[in-house]
Amino acid sequence: MRHGTRIGVDVGDVRIGVSASDPSGILATPVETVAAGDSSIRDILTIANDRQAIEIVVGLPRSLSGDMGPAARKVRAYAEELAAASAPTPVRLVDERMSTVTAQHSLRQAGRKAKQQRSVVDQAAAVVILQAALDTERTSGKVPGELVEVGV
Repeated sequence: MRHGTRIGVDVGDVRIGVSASDPSGILATPVETVAAGDSSIRDILTIANDRQAIEIVVGLPRSLSGDMGPAARKVRAYAEELAAASAPTPVRLVDERMSTVTAQHSLRQAGRKAKQQRSVVDQAAAVVILQAALDTERTSGKVPGELVEVGV
């Protein structure tokens, strides 16, 4: 397992959830929700730089069949912009099917009503995405997901 903090990102049309791991790469925790838009990449990079992140993990919302639908293409384009701006810190895309559903279920189990979830569901989804990547790396010994190539 590589040592260093990772940043998890759940990209949405309105909000982007951000999470971070501990330096040992064991546990993902929520960080904040940033507004989607022109300043979002700068906001994510500020978080990554403040935490001296070794990589940024972005959830790729494939369809349940695994295909790349419009949402996945949009997130891939965003990840490419993020990778260009974050170099040399790598950006990786990991499958995030059902992350928001899992996050909503966890928040419900914790007693949060739907209205209370809005402000934190994106962060919780970012935690689900990053934790899955951390667990995959820990169990397989392989870096999870797909590296986003810069300038390809």
